[in-house]
Amino acid sequence: MNIDTFLNQHENKDLLRFLTSGSVDDGKSTLIGRLLYDSKLIYEDQLAKLKEESKKSSNKDEEEIDYSLLLDGLKAEREQGITIDVAYRYFSTPNRKFIIADTPGHEQYTRNMATGASTADLAIILIDARKGVITQTKRHAFINSLLGIKHVIVAVNKMDLADYSEQVFLDIMNDFNEFSQQLDLQNKYYIPLSALKGDNVVDRSDKTDWYKGPTLLEMLETVNVTGTRNFKDFRFPVQWVNRPNLDFRGFSGTIVSGVVKQGDTVIALPSRKESRVQRIVTADGDMEEAFAPQAVTLVLEDEIDISSGEMIVHASNVPTVSNSFEGYVVWMDDKELKKSDTFLIRHAGKTTKARIDALKYHLDVNTLQKGRTMGLRLNEIGNVSITTTQPLFFDPYTKNRETGSFVLIDPITNNTAAAGMIVDALFDDYAPGDDDNEETRITDHVEKREFLWDNGLVTQSDRAKRNHHRGKAVLLTGAVGTGKRDIAKMLEKRMFDSNLQAYYLGVSNVQSGLDCDIPLGFTTKDEHVRRLGELSRIITDSGQIFITIYDGADDYDIEKLKSLSSPNELFVVIVGESLFKDFEADLHLYDQSLENAVEEIMKILSENNIIPEYCI
Repeated sequence: MNIDTFLNQHENKDLLRFLTSGSVDDGKSTLIGRLLYDSKLIYEDQLAKLKEESKKSSNKDEEEIDYSLLLDGLKAEREQGITIDVAYRYFSTPNRKFIIADTPGHEQYTRNMATGASTADLAIILIDARKGVITQTKRHAFINSLLGIKHVIVAVNKMDLADYSEQVFLDIMNDFNEFSQQLDLQNKYYIPLSALKGDNVVDRSDKTDWYKGPTLLEMLETVNVTGTRNFKDFRFPVQWVNRPNLDFRGFSGTIVSGVVKQGDTVIALPSRKESRVQRIVTADGDMEEAFAPQAVTLVLEDEIDISSGEMIVHASNVPTVSNSFEGYVVWMDDKELKKSDTFLIRHAGKTTKARIDALKYHLDVNTLQKGRTMGLRLNEIGNVSITTTQPLFFDPYTKNRETGSFVLIDPITNNTAAAGMIVDALFDDYAPGDDDNEETRITDHVEKREFLWDNGLVTQSDRAKRNHHRGKAVLLTGAVGTGKRDIAKMLEKRMFDSNLQAYYLGVSNVQSGLDCDIPLGFTTKDEHVRRLGELSRIITDSGQIFITIYDGADDYDIEKLKSLSSPNELFVVIVGESLFKDFEADLHLYDQSLENAVEEIMKILSENNIIPEYCI
């Protein structure tokens, strides 16, 4: 075999990403060190250094090698004999290339374990044969399941300390099987081994002649994980618009899932403009077909305006496009997560603002029980509702790990605050709060709306300086036939003559316009109030004084209108008979002439600094 053939074969070997997880002192680092040592993948200078470091270890025999030192590279790790950070190692055998993530076992480093699991195809969960399935075993199994790892090797380690007992191995296997029935772990494999002695790591052990399965290395070399990779849904986040000259315009990025071919019909998101793939360009020349995770440049037949952060997909297979979704987050920040906190969200190459609309529950990873919570602390996992200022293009994490994952970034410190997995889009008009009552629903809706409010370059202060007043709403209510409509119209004319920006909206205008889609015979009051409140928010934001009427509004209607009009104020005027005099309002008008009623309203608006005093 010549060198070119050898290099080509090596370059095209299948790659397996896997991680080791388990409780403290279960032997994760020792196992990987032993795997590298027995596979003859350690250089002579590394081996000499390893033997020298092993002699310094107080808990090792003079001739015994401490294989964990190959992975526990941090000084703090070596001093404590534990893994703190995620350690990555790369190696290959004649059959496959590997990337190993050695993850921490301590509960306080759960976030680091989640980081390693986020890109893994397979997980090795180590269990101490003397201790069996413990809480941390369940924790790591759950996180592996949550992060979409379908292949799990349960390595029952330290069999040498359990006299290589088959019954011990079978008991642990049964216990893990019973627990994992609640998890989405599709393929489980069990191997008895001793990382320290090398039993069933690379070479088969004669001390476990009752075990007929493959060794750990044989399993790693032969396990088929391609079925868990998504080659169905073509997703291509655009990272860069490649235009080296006037004759070439392509869109560069990495295919995160699926397959694309020349001539495929594709659309750009969010514009949904359609075209066909003319060329698939790479550094080695054009290709007829490309698939994940190749980095390519796509040239389309039509001139479509596509920018960095947007996405190209097959026209017949489009992801969800939404700015509201439900998801799980693994909280990684020392600062506690609270409802209404805002972050930067990074998803599929796109960054935008995000807000936590609701903390639905937190998951006890030890018992898999759900519990209500007001916040998430470091290393906790919770279910949340999130709203983003710009729409994201995503699939559920269980369907596509690449477009279903995201990270939350603290906008002040720029630290990664959480890693998340999308469950599905939220299509409700509000994000459910801690209490599913109407008041909470309105509050959550208004908070979400204000977060998404897209302001122009003209501020409210700019409008107030020009208009000489702020944008506010004036609502006249009371019994039918009390003259509200005449007062409202006269008030608009009085303000207009005083050079104030005022606008009157009659009830029939709303009923024949905004409410015209509500079928007759249905209860329309709540929806009418909602739409009137939203309209009030818009008109007052434009700097105008919004004047409208509402027959027989009760305290619930008023509070709802005030909430929906916020952050701008709603001024309430009660016009009517004595039956309304106990109603809470900003102003009561009884037996007033039309002119006197208007002047009374103008006066109270001036006293509240809504209009300037000289307009009276």
